[in-house]
Amino acid sequence: MKNIVLAGLAAVFLAFGACAKKEPQLVFSVGGAPNEVELWESLAARFSAEKGVKISIVRQPTDSDQRRQGVLVPLKAGKADPDVFLADIAWLPQLAASGWLEDLRPYAEADGTDLKAFWPNVVNQADRQKDGSLAALPVYVDAGLLYYRTDLLKKYGFKAPPVLWDDLRAMAEKVQAGERKADPSFYGFVWQGAQYEGLVCDFMEFASYGAKALDFSRLTSPEDVRALTFMRDAVSGSRISPPNTYTEMKEEEVRAFFQEGHAAFERNWPYALGLHEQAGSPVRGKVGIAPLPRWPGGVSVSALGGWHIAVSKFSDDKKGAWEFVKFVTSREVQKELALKLGWNPARMDVYKDRDVLKAYPYFAKLGEIFRNAYPRPALPYYTQLSAILQRHLNAALSGAAAPGAALAAAQAEVKSAEERYRR
Repeated sequence: MKNIVLAGLAAVFLAFGACAKKEPQLVFSVGGAPNEVELWESLAARFSAEKGVKISIVRQPTDSDQRRQGVLVPLKAGKADPDVFLADIAWLPQLAASGWLEDLRPYAEADGTDLKAFWPNVVNQADRQKDGSLAALPVYVDAGLLYYRTDLLKKYGFKAPPVLWDDLRAMAEKVQAGERKADPSFYGFVWQGAQYEGLVCDFMEFASYGAKALDFSRLTSPEDVRALTFMRDAVSGSRISPPNTYTEMKEEEVRAFFQEGHAAFERNWPYALGLHEQAGSPVRGKVGIAPLPRWPGGVSVSALGGWHIAVSKFSDDKKGAWEFVKFVTSREVQKELALKLGWNPARMDVYKDRDVLKAYPYFAKLGEIFRNAYPRPALPYYTQLSAILQRHLNAALSGAAAPGAALAAAQAEVKSAEERYRR
C-alpha cells in the first residue's frame, strides 16, 4: 500500500513537472468526466485566444479524494504550478487556513467585480473567510434535493411531495406496500448511507435545524439524535430504505436504483435529474423535484456542495490567473457550462436566461433550494472530523451502536481530535 501511495505522489509531481514553463503560461488543474475536461480545454483555448495568455491543463481524476490529493501535493511543496485550480467546497477551509490561496478580494475590488451576481450564501459562507479575505469564487453550485415519482404520488392519492420527514415516511410506506405487489425489490426512499462524505451531507439534512446545520460541538443534541434515529429506522425499522444503504449506497448507486423504477423518493444532487430524463430512462417524464423535508418548527436544509476556482499563493502569474478566474465566472461561460454540461451556475442571473430555462425548466425551482443550502463547517481540520463522524454514523445505521451512543462516541473522539489539532 505504501508503494502505491508513493507511486501516486510521484505521478503527481511528474504531471506538474511535465507542465514546467518553458515560457510564461498558466497551468490550470481540473478533473471530472471526459466531456467536462474536453469543455475545459475548449474554454482554455478560447481564453488564450482572447487574452493572449497561454494556458495548459493538468487533467485530474474524476474521484474527488484523488483530485484533492493532486492539489495538496504541489501546494504543500510551494510549487508554482498549478496557478489556478478547481477546489471542492469542503477543501477551502483547510487550503485557506494553510495560507496556500491567494486572496482574490483586492483583485475583485480593483476590477469592480460584482460579487452580488453570485448566490450570496455561497460566497459569504464558503468563499469569504473570517478575516475578510476571498479564498475563491464559485463556479458550480450543488445542493441536496428530494426527487419523487409524480405518477406514484398521484396513484396513491398524494397531491404534493412531503413537507415534513414524518410525511415522507408515511408516504413512502404506503407507496412501498402497494408497489411491492408487482415489484418485490421496490423501496420507498433511497439515500446515501455508505461510509463516506455523502453520509455526512445526508445527516445534516436529516437534522435540519437551520443555520447550525452541522455543529461538531453538539453532536449529541436532540436534533442530531432524532436525525440518526430516523436514518437507522428507515433501514431497519420501517424498512423504507434498502438493507444495503449503509454498505453500498452512494450518489450513483442511489441514482441508478431510483432511475430503474425501484423507489418512490430519492435524495440526491441536481445532476441526477438530467440522467433521469434522458432517452430510455424508465422514469422519464415521471420525476419531480422539491426541497428536502423538515421537522416541525425547523427549516428545509440542503447540504451545500459544488466547485470553486482558486489561485495558488505560489503562482508566478497571479494577474493572469485572476483574468482566468474572471473569465470562468463570467455570465457567458457560466451559461455555456449550464447548457453543455447541465452544471448549476454560481451566478444568479443565468437562472433567468431564456435559453437555459428552455433547456432546463427545473432551474427555476433550484433557486429556492440553493437559498437554504448550508456548507459543512469551515474548519481547517474538517476532513479529519468528518471521517470520525462517518464511521460512527455508519455504525448506527448497521445496528452496531444505538444512535445516541454512536453520537456520544463521535463527540468524544471529535473533542480529542480537536485538542490534538490545537496543540
